[in-house]
Amino acid sequence: MVEKMKNIVVFVRDFPAARRFYREGLGLAAGQETETMMEFFPGQETSLGVALALHEAAQKLVGRHTGITLSVKGLEELCVQLTEKGARFTEPLERTPWGKMAVVADPDGNEFALVEG
Repeated sequence: MVEKMKNIVVFVRDFPAARRFYREGLGLAAGQETETMMEFFPGQETSLGVALALHEAAQKLVGRHTGITLSVKGLEELCVQLTEKGARFTEPLERTPWGKMAVVADPDGNEFALVEG
């Protein structure tokens, strides 16, 4: 029987650029790292893995909307910081009845929704 979700993995081609984006841009809490895999949100129920796309099947998963939504405190400020660092937003910051939202792409084009609210 399945008990819980352990992790979600996003595949990238440019590992050093991904490291900068996720650590410095998004400011995610880093966990374990190898030459081909990084972990974020250590100690939480579910972690985010960022892995180098080494196989053909993984290559096909690079550069798409991930379906992952990250909860953010201070979304407007984060959007300004990410823009200053050259991040690309596929959906700009907008205010909705349920809060604020933007969609940002990592250097390989993997998209994440950022929400506050």
